Amino acid sequence: MKLLKSVFAAVSLALALGAGAQSSDVGLVNQLSGEVSDAGQGGTQSKAQAFMKVREGDRFTLPDGAQLRLVYFNGSRQETWKGPASFKAGSKQSEALSGQAAEAAQLPSGVAQKIAQVPNLVQIAKLGRSGGIAVRGGGKPGRLSAEQQAEVSQAKTNYALMRQKAAAEDITPELYYYSVLQDHLLYSDMKMVTDEMLKRQPNNPEAQELAAYVKSRI
Repeated sequence: MKLLKSVFAAVSLALALGAGAQSSDVGLVNQLSGEVSDAGQGGTQSKAQAFMKVREGDRFTLPDGAQLRLVYFNGSRQETWKGPASFKAGSKQSEALSGQAAEAAQLPSGVAQKIAQVPNLVQIAKLGRSGGIAVRGGGKPGRLSAEQQAEVSQAKTNYALMRQKAAAEDITPELYYYSVLQDHLLYSDMKMVTDEMLKRQPNNPEAQELAAYVKSRI
């Protein structure tokens, strides 16, 4: 019981910190391959990470062969950058500094806000399996209201449309749908989504973490 309380306290803290930082975050890196470097406004360079939050003014440099996909929260714009290239993040879209401009796509309304939750969802999955122990005593799915059913139904429709347009290796549609299902603790449906994530990106550590967490909840 003490372990369970500690886990949920940590989850609550992570969500609170994420909400507090949201005001200065403009986007999220939702796919990354290659050695991409990131420099914040202070100029310090570091290695870019998948599912890292992006702030206005961040500068990214992609070597030849690298690829980065970025979703902007305000406006639901998704950009795919391929190296060699460099760009600076804006409030709603990026500014190309060198190389080829990004391929841009418009995501359905509300999708970007759900994608913004992914780092917290990965953290929840890790905390829920802290020390290899599956936490089973938390919230359980209940009967959905008519409004909640409509939200899930709309998310399923959005997911299908996004999946039709997305590249085979792009798991943005799955991440979005997972986020909506997590809101309602629909673990059986979430398992089908994580199975699809792993089918498309079997070596993605975050997808593996989400899949393991869902499996522990069923």
